[in-house]
Amino acid sequence: MKINILAFAAHPDDVELSCAGTLIVHQMRGFTTGIIDLTQGEMGTRGTAEQRLQEAQRAGEIMKVSVRENLGFADSFFTNDAEHQLKIVQKIREFQPDIVLTNALYDRHPDHGRAAALVEEACFKAGLKKVETLDADGKPQKAWRPKKTYFCIQSTSLTPDFLVDISDAQELKMEAVHAYKSQFFDPNSQEPQTYISKPEFIQMIEARAIEYGHRIGVKYAEGFMTKQPLGVKDLYHLI
Repeated sequence: MKINILAFAAHPDDVELSCAGTLIVHQMRGFTTGIIDLTQGEMGTRGTAEQRLQEAQRAGEIMKVSVRENLGFADSFFTNDAEHQLKIVQKIREFQPDIVLTNALYDRHPDHGRAAALVEEACFKAGLKKVETLDADGKPQKAWRPKKTYFCIQSTSLTPDFLVDISDAQELKMEAVHAYKSQFFDPNSQEPQTYISKPEFIQMIEARAIEYGHRIGVKYAEGFMTKQPLGVKDLYHLI
């Protein structure tokens, strides 16, 4: 299956918090979208890995992604090495995305920056013919390199290189976020309070979308960073 925009993220719920709106608006416009979670978030204080997988499935249904998979890397302990890179290379070659979205280059959780570096390197190596990988049937995969890799902004406030209008998708984005009932604010929960379980955390995510939207004259937006200059075919493609 060809996936136009494929998001890789360290934990289930990372995509929902950072770039779900962007995936949704592109899906609305006819592009295929998908998510590959690197870990099951099993080191999270609240809930279980099994709950996270169920919540991720529900969130993916809300976002109408064409595929959502989990690579089962060790939460908090995965590394940027050949073994992990090759598993991501396999997925890039399987789905042949034009655009890859991934975690922030720097963030409060160290897994996020490490995942960004891991995915970025895998995107490059996926385009090297001499890097050999096999598909699910044991057949050699063809080299494929995404045209662009963009980095999301999640918890830490970073300066975006560009902003995407998600006004038509904000409501669905927040519905997908709230699919993670075990993780976010629940006044009836008896589990320990965490950084993301406080009501102020979700309020920050919503406020940031409003603030980013205000910058470009729309209601809501998501921000991204890139290591390469952006180009447009003509000035009328700019908001």
